[in-house]
Amino acid sequence: MSNDDTGTSTRTRKGILLAGGAGTRLSPATRAVSKQLLPVYDKPMVYYPLATLMRAGIRDILLISTPKDLPRFEDLLGDGHQWGLNLRYAEQPAPKGIAQAFTIGADFIGGDDVCLILGDNIFYGEGLGAKLRRAAGQAEGGTVFAYYVNDPERYGVVDFDEDGQALTIEEKPAAPPSNYAVTGLYFYDADVVEVAEGLEPSDRGELEITDVNRHYLQRGRLQVETLGRGMAWLDTGTHDSLLQAANFVQTIEERQGLKISCPEEIAWTQGWIGADDVARIGRTMDNNAYGQYLLDLVERVRSDASPTSVR
Repeated sequence: MSNDDTGTSTRTRKGILLAGGAGTRLSPATRAVSKQLLPVYDKPMVYYPLATLMRAGIRDILLISTPKDLPRFEDLLGDGHQWGLNLRYAEQPAPKGIAQAFTIGADFIGGDDVCLILGDNIFYGEGLGAKLRRAAGQAEGGTVFAYYVNDPERYGVVDFDEDGQALTIEEKPAAPPSNYAVTGLYFYDADVVEVAEGLEPSDRGELEITDVNRHYLQRGRLQVETLGRGMAWLDTGTHDSLLQAANFVQTIEERQGLKISCPEEIAWTQGWIGADDVARIGRTMDNNAYGQYLLDLVERVRSDASPTSVR
C-alpha cells in the first residue's frame, strides 16, 4: 500500500485523547451518551481523533473521559490490541480545562513526549500524515496547527508577523488579531507536565491550553504550522457542525471509495496488524458497508488490482 502514512518517528511519543465534557451544546442528543460516541457518518466520533494519533505513529494512548462515560469507551475500543495499540483509560471527574489532561496523565506520560488531541476534532487532507510525523519527531518544544476560520472569536487565535512567525496566541478574543484558530491537536515535549502543573486556573476555573501554548511561545519553543486549503479541520461540537462533518465524510468516501480515519486500514498500513487481522475484523461486520470495505480492501491489495491510500 502506497500512502503518506508509512514510516514512524524515531522518538518515543505518547498520545492523549481527551473525550470528556458534558456535551451540552449537543443536548439532548448527549444526555445519555458522550458526544464522542455519537456517529459521524459511518463510525463513532472518537475513531477520527484516534486515527489521527495513529497516523502520527503513536501507539501508546491514554483516553480521558468522565466517570460515567469511561466504561462505554472501554466497551467500544477495548485495550486497542485489534489495531496494534496499547489503550489505557483515566477519569476526568470534572471539566477543568484542556490542560488538565497533562496533570491527569502525568504518570502515563512519564518522561516521554506527548500529543494531545480533542475527541471532537476531525482532520483530513493530502499530506496530513507527513505533517503529523514531522511534529511527532520534533526534538524539543511544541507544535500546534492553525487553521483559517470565519469565526476566530470562538477559538484560541494566533497572530503572525509578516514573515509568518507566531507573535501571540489569545483565547477567544473579542477583537481577533487574525482569522487563524489553533486546532485541537497539540504536540509537546515532556516538560508540558511541569508547565501544566504550574498553571493558575483562569477566571472560568480552568487550566487553559492557551496558557500552555503561551509558555512555549514566549520561550521560543513553539512552532505554529498552518493547515492550508488542501486540509480540512472539522470541530463537531454543535448540531450543525456535526451534520456538516457527517456530510463531508459521506461525500468524500462515496466519491473516492476510500474510508476516512479507518483504524484498521491505518494500523495495517503502519505494519501494526496484518491482512488476516483486517479480514477477521471485516467478517464481524460483513453485513454492512464498513465491514465489506475491509474485506474488499484486503482482497484488492492481495490481488494487487489497484493501489490504496489512507486518509
